[in-house]
Amino acid sequence: MEETEIHFLNTPETVEELQLDFVPRTFNEYLGQKTLKDKLAVYTTAAKMRNEPLDHLLLFGPPGLGKTTLSQIMAHVMNVGIKICSGPMLERTGDLVAILSGLQPRDILFIDEIHRTPANVEEVLYAAMEQFRVDVIIGQGAGAQTVNLPINPFTLIGATTKSGKLSGPLRSRFGITERLDFYENDELAQIVLQSAKYLNLKLDQKSALTIGSCARGTPRIAKKILRRVRDFAQVNNQNIADFELVKKSLEFLGIDNDGLNTVDNLILSKIITNFNGGPVGLETLASLIGEDAETIETVYEPFLLRKGLLEKTPRGRQIACKALPHLKSKYLGQKTLLI
Repeated sequence: MEETEIHFLNTPETVEELQLDFVPRTFNEYLGQKTLKDKLAVYTTAAKMRNEPLDHLLLFGPPGLGKTTLSQIMAHVMNVGIKICSGPMLERTGDLVAILSGLQPRDILFIDEIHRTPANVEEVLYAAMEQFRVDVIIGQGAGAQTVNLPINPFTLIGATTKSGKLSGPLRSRFGITERLDFYENDELAQIVLQSAKYLNLKLDQKSALTIGSCARGTPRIAKKILRRVRDFAQVNNQNIADFELVKKSLEFLGIDNDGLNTVDNLILSKIITNFNGGPVGLETLASLIGEDAETIETVYEPFLLRKGLLEKTPRGRQIACKALPHLKSKYLGQKTLLI
């Protein structure tokens, strides 16, 4: 099998993960997302048997769940090249035309955050996806001419965290649309064990499950926590991350027994102590904790909502009824008896 051509996004976070994390190369090595993985295995195998490009594919879901990794695996399985870029990077139509012109037959073009692609660049994709050609304008003014430039048949894989912001014309051109869901704790534990082996860190199942339960359903976060646990283990002259060391590491990172980080606890404690459980407006809450409202809504709220700790109401945010006794005890202690 020929070596897969991969062009990675030039971001510090991506570089760090490529250097330090285990990157699956096959569907068997990729843990979790079983239903989606089985579907993609069928699609890619069938396309390879027909010697045709895979249908254009849209992957959507929260960040850090493995959309880029799955695309790399599909390229590896189909024995084709893959070029990776992001929507905001494609500022001019010429940028996209240059990339499309360089694709070999059946290659994959992966565009991350495709919903942020400029409108004029997106229009170039329409003909490229349907007719495998791009329209290039030569000259200016009255003498300008449009030239149809054929390109090799390819597969566009678009990834987005906000599928609702994708334009209708672009969405309709994807033959396959699939969603990635958050991972269960036991799935994250297996990913942690897989990565720990790659990092030469000894870790037991209980410790891996503890890390997985703090990863907010996201493999990327699980791997980041594992790297910090490894740091803590090395500084303490240990090559084994046992349960006690993992607990101390999480405490050092500001992650408590409920899997909540410092900001999570700050949000919940302010609603409890200042508003007796809520409701409270988002802007008011943002002012109290010194964080902007959009960050609270997009980064912290989804996890708190999924854990059943927070609720969104027409009047604002409030603590979920089932979680109220536990959180009052946690943040108020003996004061709970007075409320």
